[in-house]
Amino acid sequence: MTLFLRLVFRNRLAGFGAVVLGVIVVLALLTPLLPLHPPNETNTANRFLRPLSEGHWLGTDHLGRDLLSRLMWGTRLSLAVGFAAALVAGLLGAMIGVIAGFYGGRTDNVTMRGIDMLMAFPYILLALAIVAVLGPGLFNALVAVAVVNIPFFARNIRGVTVGIAHREFIDAARLTGMGNTRILLTEVVPNIIPVIVIAMSTTIGWMILETAGLSFLGLGSQPPQADLGSMLGEARAALISAPHTSIVPGVMILLIVMSVNLLGDGIRDALDPRLRAGALTRPQAATRVDRSKLPTAQGEGLLQIDALETQFHVGPRIYRAVNDVTLHLGRGECLGLIGESGSGKSVTALSVMGLVASPPGVITGGAVRFDGQDLIGAPYEMLRAYRGRKVAYIFQDPLSTLHPLYRIGDQLIEAIRVHDRISHAAAERRAIKLLEDVRIPTPAQRAKAFPHELSGGMRQRVGIAMALANNPDVIIADEPTTALDVTVQAQILALLDDLRRSRGLAILFITHDFGVVAQLCDRVAVMYGGRIVESGPTAALLAAPAHPYTKRLIACVPALGSGRRALAAIPGLPPAVDALPTGCAFAPRCTKAQEACRAQDVPLTGADRQVRCLFPEIAP
Repeated sequence: MTLFLRLVFRNRLAGFGAVVLGVIVVLALLTPLLPLHPPNETNTANRFLRPLSEGHWLGTDHLGRDLLSRLMWGTRLSLAVGFAAALVAGLLGAMIGVIAGFYGGRTDNVTMRGIDMLMAFPYILLALAIVAVLGPGLFNALVAVAVVNIPFFARNIRGVTVGIAHREFIDAARLTGMGNTRILLTEVVPNIIPVIVIAMSTTIGWMILETAGLSFLGLGSQPPQADLGSMLGEARAALISAPHTSIVPGVMILLIVMSVNLLGDGIRDALDPRLRAGALTRPQAATRVDRSKLPTAQGEGLLQIDALETQFHVGPRIYRAVNDVTLHLGRGECLGLIGESGSGKSVTALSVMGLVASPPGVITGGAVRFDGQDLIGAPYEMLRAYRGRKVAYIFQDPLSTLHPLYRIGDQLIEAIRVHDRISHAAAERRAIKLLEDVRIPTPAQRAKAFPHELSGGMRQRVGIAMALANNPDVIIADEPTTALDVTVQAQILALLDDLRRSRGLAILFITHDFGVVAQLCDRVAVMYGGRIVESGPTAALLAAPAHPYTKRLIACVPALGSGRRALAAIPGLPPAVDALPTGCAFAPRCTKAQEACRAQDVPLTGADRQVRCLFPEIAP
């Protein structure tokens, strides 16, 4: 609960709304205990007294009734009706949406056609019709407001449920023998509760407005009972002569609706699991940089990374994802970056062009130079000009990086025209040529296809074509063959190797697979716990690994044709990067570890072969 409140109040407007609404709700709850005039007590001798009159802080209305008293009682009533209507509409609408979305078929068609019929009527006219049938009264107004909002909840929840009902964990629940009712209650409903809460929190304000509108027309609260809408309705005849009788309830409606909507935005952010990691604000265009720790980059190569440090600041925790990483990449060279999941490979690659999401990501140290130009902390305009033109990326899952609503050719044309001011026709010809270069058959026809119409291998070729669109000097390939079958993987690797040699590309290739490293890379760097633990020429490193971690990783690779053998595994788990151990991070899992390994930081030593180990398998 404390974390939830902290996340809500991180959004200052939401915090302001929570404070205002909290004050109003507390006053409304304490109204029976406050020393107020009876709300329905009339005194025609004191009609239309101005605010700050003796005994009447907000003045009186056309019957001499105390406006402050009627305001407090009316606010209490309006809040109760608004929250009750939201609760009824939310629960009934969610129930209809869950059933329709989960069962589908005829149940879905019949249910949603009924919802569509309700949504075809303007909601205020439908509410007026319901009240006309049921008769004027506050309870009937509540029923009308709840009914006209049920379709909104049903339609939204149905859409969310349809997406959940076809997920793998639902199939897994069915395979365990669970029935539909249990699946609904234990698997589906917990996943849609945040959506229901968010929808209710953002619609309560509108329901209070709708109830006030019905009362303003005389169809809600009936005299002498006061709510905010009826107070406005009674005051309209004196709008010119006694404007305070309209301003007082009007301002209260404004404060309630505004505070509820602001708080609803904060609740939406706090319940979104994607935003809990400190990214409650819009991500910056480039990763935030702590300039106080940036050294001057040294070394040589087309792409030079020196002592790079990237952290994630999430509340009080600091995750050191990349820690003192140094790499260099020459023209036409392929450098493999390998390690277990969570070792910092992808964060290193994204840090090069300032693509780590910020917040919560921060580059806290080191330097990156491309062809002598410093990139860390560079102006966004320069980074934007370099992205795609100088340094391009190939991502692991092209289906998630390609826009699902645009054709392949249009996306390639857009990538080309971002950097080159050429005509659409010229960009189209270039896009088709790129598809041909990556060996996609009938490229002109494939350019008209959507991403979902292509196979995984074809989509990855499109991703490579987009990376090549502006003739970059460096391509960073982040596990581009992981999701592909072996034959397609071999084709993609051969294609990348041919393109590297024909175009003089430098490639930083991130992978888990030493087989890929052996086939494509000139040099390899091994990462563990956010650090480089070993690097060197591929052939030499694979033949004689120096770091125990590298040796254990290679031993984990299955070997075809070598007979039956037990598959090796590295005991233990990779370290948590928010609590890295002192000394060598691999020491808790290493069979050769000694006290000296845990006593102090272990430096990276060597020249052509580098290793971060006090007791290496071979001398670097």
